[in-house]
Amino acid sequence: MKMFARTARRQLQSGGLVCLARSFSGTAAARADFTHVVIGGGAVGLAIARALASHQPSSSTLLLERHPQVGTETSSRNSEVIHAGLYYGPNSLKTRLCVSGRQALYAFCDRNGVPHKRTGKWVVAQDSQQYETLERIHALCRDEIGVPTRWVGAEEAKEKEPAVRATAGILESPETGIVDSHALMAALHGLFEDAGGVTALNSTVVGIEPLHSTSSTTNPRPGSGGWALNVQDSSTGEESRITTDILINSAGLGAADIHNLIVPPERKTRLYYAKGNYFSYSGSSPKVTRLIYPVTAPGAGGLGTHLTLDLAGRMRFGPDVEWVSSPTDLSVNASRLPAAISEIKKYLPSIDESALSPDYAGMRPKLRPAGAVATGGSGFVDFYIRKEDGYEGWVNLLGIESPGLTSCLAIGGLVRDMLYGSGKVEGSGPL
Repeated sequence: MKMFARTARRQLQSGGLVCLARSFSGTAAARADFTHVVIGGGAVGLAIARALASHQPSSSTLLLERHPQVGTETSSRNSEVIHAGLYYGPNSLKTRLCVSGRQALYAFCDRNGVPHKRTGKWVVAQDSQQYETLERIHALCRDEIGVPTRWVGAEEAKEKEPAVRATAGILESPETGIVDSHALMAALHGLFEDAGGVTALNSTVVGIEPLHSTSSTTNPRPGSGGWALNVQDSSTGEESRITTDILINSAGLGAADIHNLIVPPERKTRLYYAKGNYFSYSGSSPKVTRLIYPVTAPGAGGLGTHLTLDLAGRMRFGPDVEWVSSPTDLSVNASRLPAAISEIKKYLPSIDESALSPDYAGMRPKLRPAGAVATGGSGFVDFYIRKEDGYEGWVNLLGIESPGLTSCLAIGGLVRDMLYGSGKVEGSGPL
């Protein structure tokens, strides 16, 4: 399989997608060049592609990525946190996929040598209202979703993290951790290609046509005859036309653009982009050994400017939430550092302000400019993962932000089961 993957990639580099598609004539369905095409090579796209290629060894799976490398957008510009699943309510797809995905991710990292660490996390409250929020999170985790949490007393907090301020209380999430996202994606990519999958880099989808079945079925649905994609080489501008039986839109920041290439005008949608600025810390003190999160403000687009660690133990802070019009606006906004310092000092008052500097920025694609936490109101927006209404052979993923990295393996399994499971697999409701 490894030799096959290398051979296919050489064909892609030398002859383009059309030449590559012809090489699959013995394994792809007779009516299409490929069995599956997955658009988007982030962590979620890689996990889906690997799940599909592994499930059906006789099938052919093509992963299309518009950049020169996989995983260069949201998947590599985040906090690299393995989330426990505290924030997303009892019945959301985010909770379901985060909880099962976290368990699968730790096991995957252990099996495949992906660097990671179960650091644990403290969520810190500074007043009685925030403490009540922690009580609700603790009750949800204990009574409804089965996620371990525990209260940390003042003496224990002083002993373990003397620099951390939490005047009203601390709730610990022992299952929270960190992962090397680049190593994770490299492992997923390698397993995908070992299973016979092929990656086409620098490949931007510029047109999609749902094909109709030529059988005698009355009024066949779009996609019943497969899908035709026009794919442009990002480096040369050359276009290729390929066909597939099944189409997966996992394009992340570009997922709405792919969606809009297919649907009629009244079903088009858009994404809202929440840029998160991160700040590095070069000071030697204070030292903190676990992740520290503030209680999320109601309606906030993220979980708050929190303290995370890399695998070398270095501290960094972020992300904040800056709504921007373009997903390519990834320069760190240094003017937001004073506001970040103000937030950080609420839980780490001895921080050396002069040791903080702009580091990097990430982008979260959201279906609405709404809150990141399910608080019982209407602001929370769940993942959108659905076999799209009115079409055959199209699984559509929109608004895949945090906890997408944690959930990636579970999302891969969900998409596989939507297509090949023996029973009805529930995804999202309609847009």
